[in-house]
Amino acid sequence: MKFKKHVFICTNDKEAPKKSCGSVHGMELVEAFKASIKEKGLQLDIRAQKSGCLDICAFGPSMVVYPEGVWYGNVQLSDVEEIVESHLVNNEPVDRLTLKFPARV
Repeated sequence: MKFKKHVFICTNDKEAPKKSCGSVHGMELVEAFKASIKEKGLQLDIRAQKSGCLDICAFGPSMVVYPEGVWYGNVQLSDVEEIVESHLVNNEPVDRLTLKFPARV
């Protein structure tokens, strides 16, 4: 695997009145994650990048961290450092932002 963790942040734009991660602050989140990862010297192990629609618009701005498959919703710029430190560095997802989906059989 090239990266230990891969962060996909929705930057999709939809026409009003639908909620849209991109128009809220999707690209700002991408830039904030990239800056924090670089500042901490983690860019060889962790990649943050923009993505298209993650299909959970109602919970946006949304993102997902792989390989764990942890989904986050309503992510604000003020949450970036907490997610980086807690989840990306210390492998502890930020529970208050984690989206829980029903198990599929």
